[in-house]
Amino acid sequence: MSHSSRKAVLTAIVSNSIVTVIKFIAATFSGSASMMNESVHSLMDTLNQGFLLLGLREANRPADKTYAFGHGQKKYLWNLWSAIGLFSIGAGLGLSHAWHSWQKLGHTEAAAPIQLFDFSIDPLWLNLVVLAIAFLLEGYSFLVAFKQFLLEMREDGFSNPFSYLTKSDDPTLVAVVLEDSVAMIGLMFAASGIGLTAITGHGEWDILFSALIALMLALIAFYLGYVNMRYLSDMRDPAAEVLFERVINNHKQVERHHDLRSIILDENHTILVAEIELREEALVPRLQQEFVSQRDNILAQVPVSRRDQPQVRSYASARASVEVTMKHAEQIIDEIETEIKAQMPRITHITLEIEGIYQPDAATLFV
Repeated sequence: MSHSSRKAVLTAIVSNSIVTVIKFIAATFSGSASMMNESVHSLMDTLNQGFLLLGLREANRPADKTYAFGHGQKKYLWNLWSAIGLFSIGAGLGLSHAWHSWQKLGHTEAAAPIQLFDFSIDPLWLNLVVLAIAFLLEGYSFLVAFKQFLLEMREDGFSNPFSYLTKSDDPTLVAVVLEDSVAMIGLMFAASGIGLTAITGHGEWDILFSALIALMLALIAFYLGYVNMRYLSDMRDPAAEVLFERVINNHKQVERHHDLRSIILDENHTILVAEIELREEALVPRLQQEFVSQRDNILAQVPVSRRDQPQVRSYASARASVEVTMKHAEQIIDEIETEIKAQMPRITHITLEIEGIYQPDAATLFV
């Protein structure tokens, strides 16, 4: 489980839980459509982040008999459920509430002052104070997530945060950053709707901005759905493939590669598959020397009286050839895998098949 993502999600859950409660209280007493939709918005944020946390926990489970490469992709499934389900529901409820508020426009009385002990509280000021508290709490959550987002952006070599939103390999952190950003925009929409209604006396402003809040929820649902769908559709890892090609091109015993493919399981696990051809001039002389040595080692284990028998020498030569070839092929593959994983630890599984020895022109073999 990514510690940084988990911290951002937990911070968002705590802040949004508090904000949800105080927004619902303010919406109930004031009757504001914008505040009610902001309450729904915060509730959806809280539930969504609960799904994100559940996805992080599931993704951290190790490989088992059912999931050979671990449970990493479950994170994207929970994120997808969250994005499409919760935010779509939130957008639908928000638009429905805005529509009903529009139908009741002019038929409801303005909210009366709230009596709390010996104090009389104007609903307008209650809404504004709640929005201010919400802005501080959600702003803190945003700063926690955005600080980590910028750190990962620089580590990946990017300088534009907007561009990195579509390039980041941590969709959970992207989800928290976007949700907190949209949450603060929603707070400004709610404050605008409530303020303009108070100034002009026209409830249309409150309803208009409440509808905008609901539409924002729909947009964020579709975008987060798109981000997570990318990781559930066998997406390739271009950076991993570029690294593989660079390592292969610099390896003295490999001539070229074929059929290079990669699959991103999650941000911490990439699978690479390829075929390689070995370089004849770098390989054959060394194999010949090792072959003779290994053949002699095998014959040394045979009684002296049988060492010169054609059948025994043929067996020793064949076995030596197989052992030396397999040993050397394994060494080459181990060298390539070790170098790739050292430079890019997220490449956790590499499958290489040796296609053969590259031979550009057989006619030049013995020239």
